[in-house]
Amino acid sequence: MRGIFGLVLALWAGTAQAQGLFSMESNEDGRMWEAVGRLEIAGAAFCTGALIEPNLVLTAAHCLFDPGTGARVPVDDIQFLAGWRNGRAAAYRRVRRAVEHPEYDFNSPSGAKRVRNDIALIELQHPIRNTTITPFATDIRPSNGDEIGVVSYAHDRSEAPALQELCEVITRQEGVLIMSCLVDFGASGSPVFSFSSGRPRIVSVVSGKATAAGQPVSLGTALEAPLQVVRARLAEGIGLEPGLERMSAGTRNDTGAKFVKP
Repeated sequence: MRGIFGLVLALWAGTAQAQGLFSMESNEDGRMWEAVGRLEIAGAAFCTGALIEPNLVLTAAHCLFDPGTGARVPVDDIQFLAGWRNGRAAAYRRVRRAVEHPEYDFNSPSGAKRVRNDIALIELQHPIRNTTITPFATDIRPSNGDEIGVVSYAHDRSEAPALQELCEVITRQEGVLIMSCLVDFGASGSPVFSFSSGRPRIVSVVSGKATAAGQPVSLGTALEAPLQVVRARLAEGIGLEPGLERMSAGTRNDTGAKFVKP
């Protein structure tokens, strides 16, 4: 396929279709998905995030920035609501620090580089240790045609997450996954799952949406390599205030777009 699309960041254009979405409004429906939660951003917006360790939330880097000013949102203004459903969360946590990929630039022109590096880790002030909230493992990036699923919140379903498990990877371009999954406002940072191992494993993070041949698609990072980079930044102590201890390398607590035609 020829060069990547001209990209407009995130989920601000168009209206995604709702077909294929299963709303998990009851506790029974949401069982095993409690580690997906809503990220409250300065009380004015929200994204979706997912626990990958008891104290680490995976999300999109652009969720950490004020879309009006381009400035980083203070960590004190971010809160993770694990398993948020109908006005209640399975766990509430404030944020200790948030670290994005070093090559992500919120103010850069839209494009493939912006999407493939649109990943961040949020370290919670206190780990979530709850028998009903199990962090998700991550996996290598999926291949073209692989079946995947997305669990997300959105502006028209902000009180309960929805699961779409009947979408697929259309193709990969320049480190960006182009997927048939349907996303909308609020779905930024949503985990993309592979089910090939028998258990859901995160293989991408939703960055935004686009159109391909007039049809809606979603865009995400290839995850594996970018995630390693961000983990390394955490281990180096990036984002810690002076006087706070860093997390050692071994420590574990165990875009709207126009699509380029093929």
